[in-house]
Amino acid sequence: MSKRTQERQTRTSGCKFQVREENGEKRLEGYFSVFGDNYELWPGATESVDPHAFDGALSDDIRVLIDHESRLVLGRTSAGTAKLTVDDHGLFGSVLINNDDQDALNLYARVQRGDVSQASFGFDILEEETDYREDGSIHWTIKKVKLYEVSVVTFPAYRDTEIEARKADFADLQKRKVDAWRTERLNRLKKLEAKE
Repeated sequence: MSKRTQERQTRTSGCKFQVREENGEKRLEGYFSVFGDNYELWPGATESVDPHAFDGALSDDIRVLIDHESRLVLGRTSAGTAKLTVDDHGLFGSVLINNDDQDALNLYARVQRGDVSQASFGFDILEEETDYREDGSIHWTIKKVKLYEVSVVTFPAYRDTEIEARKADFADLQKRKVDAWRTERLNRLKKLEAKE
């Protein structure tokens, strides 16, 4: 299991966000992350989120944003206007819409119409696991994160920088694998020469 430190990343959930109105309160609700879903980074490279990735992460002060924009805050866990929980399916969130915030009301209407429907989360990877598969593919499992924010998003996709970071990880792992193979072969040759 490796630890990583690099710039903040985002991942998108495959679940649809929904609206709910009850007792005069408007809420946006949905899963910001789904456990076990395989996100394809590029052909032959996938990633998933472990069911324990958010253990200990939800006690932090987490914001709910629109499209990861820090100026467009929908809610905040420390203010009690957003609530995040983990269940068997994933990271679920509910945010109370501020009726005095036109951006929040506009987003609520867009979600209600189905124009905007997906969610994402912004985080740092603290621990992950890498799996080289027999078919030549590679899979990363995110095991532990530092969570900063969750967002309702218009375009759910990996940013190019995140894919490039994963490709750099992959190239580094491939190099280490080749170096280990070379070292093992050299050691084997040295042992054979010593016997002669």
